[in-house]
Amino acid sequence: MRTRTYSQAFWLRASILLASIAALMFLPLAQAGGGGGLAGRHWYVDHVPDMPGWALPASFLILAGVYALIITEVIDRALTALLGAAVAVGALHLAGEGPALLDIIIWIDWETVGLLLGMMVIVGILSETGVFQYAAVEAYARSGGSIWRLMVILAVITAVFSAFLDNVTTMLLIAPVTIQLARVLNLDPIPLLVGEVMFSNIGGTATQIGDPPNIIIGAALSRSKLADSVLADQFITFADFVINLAPAVCLVFLPSLWLLHRLERDGLDLVRDRDIDSLRETYAIKNPVMLRKSGAVLALVLVAFFAHSAFEHPLSSVAVIALAGALLMLLVTTPHHIEEALDSVEWNTLMFFAGLFILIGSLSAMGMVDALAQSTKSLIESAPAESRLMVALLLLLWVSAIASAFIDNIPFTATMVPVMITIAEDAAVGLPLGPLAWALALGACLGGNGTLIGASANVATAGIAEQAGHAISFKRFFKTGFPIMIVSVILASAYLVIMYVIEWAAPWIPFALVFGATGGLVLIGRFTGPSDLSIIEEE
Repeated sequence: MRTRTYSQAFWLRASILLASIAALMFLPLAQAGGGGGLAGRHWYVDHVPDMPGWALPASFLILAGVYALIITEVIDRALTALLGAAVAVGALHLAGEGPALLDIIIWIDWETVGLLLGMMVIVGILSETGVFQYAAVEAYARSGGSIWRLMVILAVITAVFSAFLDNVTTMLLIAPVTIQLARVLNLDPIPLLVGEVMFSNIGGTATQIGDPPNIIIGAALSRSKLADSVLADQFITFADFVINLAPAVCLVFLPSLWLLHRLERDGLDLVRDRDIDSLRETYAIKNPVMLRKSGAVLALVLVAFFAHSAFEHPLSSVAVIALAGALLMLLVTTPHHIEEALDSVEWNTLMFFAGLFILIGSLSAMGMVDALAQSTKSLIESAPAESRLMVALLLLLWVSAIASAFIDNIPFTATMVPVMITIAEDAAVGLPLGPLAWALALGACLGGNGTLIGASANVATAGIAEQAGHAISFKRFFKTGFPIMIVSVILASAYLVIMYVIEWAAPWIPFALVFGATGGLVLIGRFTGPSDLSIIEEE
């Protein structure tokens, strides 16, 4: 008989879930109505002119210290973000009148935190059905024993899952299954894991919920966040992400797959012959009834993501949809045992985001964002007016990609979003917000493939692999990831110029060019791809 223990930790998790739902319902209304919420939201903007001279250099020193701790992993990154936030808030109080508790709480982007929390609960319940293990076995069954074909199928599955479940969560589910499958097939799992991470970051670029940088960008540029700005009519929806970024992902996918084969040929040009029936029996769907229920709720949530932009209401946001979907899934699947579902939530990731937003709000009050915006704006303004948009897009793309390769793309994106908004608000520069957002998203997401520390999915996968006895070193990841990152960003540069810089006679022409180029790459890959299975398993 199972013994249930309701610990303090369980009730804390349940309280956080309920508080997040309440916060998502209350904060948009408070901010829309002014008063304390609105004042708290703009506290750091109003106080920048009052900062002493030492505040600006101190803000860069604090940020550099936080980045150094994240890169070196001396302490946990969630603790790093919270420590940096505490130091930055303390510096504000030393500089004069510091923020009140309500100001600090409102600095946390609850849309981002709520979206992550809701999707973690949804995916955690879905994983209990065994559907992800089942998908991996079916991928092998359809590969015919070819490890390269298996890699292609896993790349597609990972990219699609990452687009709709977020890439960190996808890798936390797919990586253990891949390691187990590699053990059964007598394979080195590292080439498969590295390939999956590459395409989790690429696939996650396609939607607002696929990659943490996109979550941050989408939350900052939502209807409610821009309601009081001169950019109120340029807000971005979930559908906008798909329409503008999915074609770029299609363009990048096949060249990256081709390059992955060239770089990982020794580990992928193999054949393995195993009993499919026994694998299917071992990794079958555990709970078909729960799968049907949770799958229906997930489908409902995805439909709501696409439809929410049609409703002009403070509660119409992807975070509210995700949290409502999580609540509904708990009700229909595990109404009596929700502690298991809450245990699947990555609470340290949520704490990392909360600390990060407080850190960025504090550094903004010290003048850092204004300084970065002025420097970037001066570079853009120095370009001729007719090429200013192209310079801005390519500058954002490449700076974001290179920076995100060597520092975690989450804090970098959180730093750059207010800079991007400041540039778009400047009438003298005259640049549209949408294309700037797509350049930042493509750079931050694709740049995450450059190094092992470039994206949260990379770090999570490396941790899982190390626990299983397959350590992925920085150098090993860099050998494959950095070339793929460079090629993908070059293609993204061409995409941005074609879609947003060149003025076409008809709006369908750039889409035709992009999808025509993608079709051409398919044909090239078909006739120049791997000649199948150069290394055969010896029985």
